[in-house]
Amino acid sequence: MKLRAVLILMLLLADCATVPAGQDASQFFNDSLFAAPSASVSTGDIFAMNDDMRAYMIGHIGPQMHGGDTRRALFEALYSSKQLKLEYDSSMTRNAAQAFAAKSGNCLSLVILTAAFAHQLGLPVQYQSVFSSQTVSRKDDIIYVSGHVNLSLEQHETGGRVKNSTETPMTIDFLPPRDTAGQHVRVVREATIIAMYMNNRAAETLGEGHIDDAYHWARHAIVQDPTFLTAYNTLAVVYMRHGDLPQAERILKYIVGLAPGDPSPISNLVVVLGRLGRQDEANRWNETLKKIQLNPPFYYFDIGMKAMQDKDYAKARDMFAKEVEREAYYHEFHAWLGAAYYALGDYDQARKQLALAIANSTTTAERDLYTARLRSMTSQQVLTPSR
Repeated sequence: MKLRAVLILMLLLADCATVPAGQDASQFFNDSLFAAPSASVSTGDIFAMNDDMRAYMIGHIGPQMHGGDTRRALFEALYSSKQLKLEYDSSMTRNAAQAFAAKSGNCLSLVILTAAFAHQLGLPVQYQSVFSSQTVSRKDDIIYVSGHVNLSLEQHETGGRVKNSTETPMTIDFLPPRDTAGQHVRVVREATIIAMYMNNRAAETLGEGHIDDAYHWARHAIVQDPTFLTAYNTLAVVYMRHGDLPQAERILKYIVGLAPGDPSPISNLVVVLGRLGRQDEANRWNETLKKIQLNPPFYYFDIGMKAMQDKDYAKARDMFAKEVEREAYYHEFHAWLGAAYYALGDYDQARKQLALAIANSTTTAERDLYTARLRSMTSQQVLTPSR
């Protein structure tokens, strides 16, 4: 079976490398190939506070600060079920004001929103990229490899008070506790957080088919942090989708030279070289890729989907189970594993997997879809009396 070639985009990942001295990132930009963005692409509104946010800070955070921990007051005001209660939603990367208005966001949006309030309160912020916390998802022919970020807050000094040396930073994370145990983190600069935001917007607008906007978001991400290699990969994918293959090849080979063990740019390079008709070179890079990554993301899933089409539900079940083993928190793998179990008549396992799909959904639309499926499955199930 021939599997689809996919482009790989990376969201949130802080894969910084040492950029050669004197290297000018602008050499990879070609504004003349793209139309102007449909809306302003700037850093000014990422952390910006609006009137509603200021009023909320005065009315809900201020009263809890007297004689207490400002950090705790901030956390309770944003995430307590009795107050704003921000919720996780990965449907788009929002700036601070958008996340506040929606009362939801992905991990980067919630970090940005929390930091915006922390800046206003005079709290020092430390941004952290979490190692080994990647998830995959796919839309059409693009695979998204997503990383994770959180932040730590330190208590500021007030009224001449000497800071207690026993006080430790408060880490605020938006993953469930099961996902945060034993985290290893790398501190990143605010410039990198801004680059991550812009890179995410590039990936999201590209997925919506807005290639010109995606180009400008990726371009500005690189300008914000030229060491953030993820944005270069995104820019290369933009060029690929736009048909500018030589430009994409040049960027991808640049990334591979700096991070030769990263499979994502190599995967994209294989696709680019194949489209350029240089199959022998593409094959050589594909052999390199296999040494790094034997089975790429969605490898077993695609085999499972083909098995579902062929009504080989046992094989589909086994393939989807393999994907769940290596990506336990991706909702779609659980949903299709549940579908395979249902086709095999194992209704208990089918319900269990759909429940896991609901639990691991990252958007309201996904949760609603799987909940409806679970209800439908339960109502249609024929119960056979025990003998």
